[in-house]
Amino acid sequence: MKIDPWGSELIQDYERLIKNFGLKPFSPLLLPDPNRLMRRNAVFAHQDLEVISNCIKSKKKYYALTGIMPTGDKIHFGNKMVVENLIYFQEHNAKTYILVADLEASATRKVSLKEAKKRALDFHIPAYIALGLNQKKTIFYFQSENKKVMHLTYDFSKKITLNEFKAIYGIADPSRILSGLTQAADMLFPQLEEKIPGVIPVGLDQSPHLRLARDIINRTKNVYNFAPLASVYNKFTPSLDGSIKMSKSSPNSLIDLPENAESACKKLRGAISGGRKTLEEHKKLGGIPEKDMVFEMLKLHLEEDDKKLQKIYNDYKSGKLTTKELKDIGCEKLTKFLNEFSKKLEKAKKQVSSLKFIEFN
Repeated sequence: MKIDPWGSELIQDYERLIKNFGLKPFSPLLLPDPNRLMRRNAVFAHQDLEVISNCIKSKKKYYALTGIMPTGDKIHFGNKMVVENLIYFQEHNAKTYILVADLEASATRKVSLKEAKKRALDFHIPAYIALGLNQKKTIFYFQSENKKVMHLTYDFSKKITLNEFKAIYGIADPSRILSGLTQAADMLFPQLEEKIPGVIPVGLDQSPHLRLARDIINRTKNVYNFAPLASVYNKFTPSLDGSIKMSKSSPNSLIDLPENAESACKKLRGAISGGRKTLEEHKKLGGIPEKDMVFEMLKLHLEEDDKKLQKIYNDYKSGKLTTKELKDIGCEKLTKFLNEFSKKLEKAKKQVSSLKFIEFN
């Protein structure tokens, strides 16, 4: 099985991936006060999370880190999941880092460093803040300005062979080799200041970067002696057409952030449903919430209250709640979320000048 972090290949068998890639099944019992995604099995796997759990419970130092790929002018609900998991660790006392992967954007997506910086400051960072990131407790930096990351990248290049890189990524052109090594350097950069464990929340498509970084930790023990690097993996947010992942290649099945609530609701009402062919049949047999993309959006993103979500599930499965009524609920909650996000985004854009960026000499 090949996972390409730069491609669009879809992952359909999560259990097989856990086995094949040396992951561990995630349990909400691992962490105190698990968030919505953790409680509802959207976070499905991890590596070395026991270390982070111990840090949280024992009030020991650790860090959490994620990156921004500034290649577009919008994000979507899949990006939102990673941000929410980062926020969870931030709220549980992680030293929090956000890096802007401008070098990777230049190498793999042909976005200039100048344009990448503009997109990050004008939209991506404010969007993360609008989703709940505490900017006052977050350390930011640009890859292209971080010489320590560049030095680590070159050091790490001596620890991996071409065939090993191909085995991890399935491809080994120069831009991707540099990008993969730089990703590993980003993940471990905080430990140059202090050897404390780290956790990286990611979507499953980013798992090759974690595999490379963890290999490098083992191969540089005599030089750096890095602390463990943990990870949590979330499933993809399904596309509204029933595909396993929201994709920009199918815009009518993708809800952007931000997006006009009217157009988003139109997409939601056209989503694949778990309803029966006729209203009579639906009331008799009940709906199938597991196949309904509106229910999936409620489960992953739009309904925070577990008891309310369970009632929606029960009513829909029994036939008491119709497909139209379910979509009405989804549209109401989606409209509220999108309107609030837009307001928070405009407010966050005004706070960019006060962000804490690392200064490099």
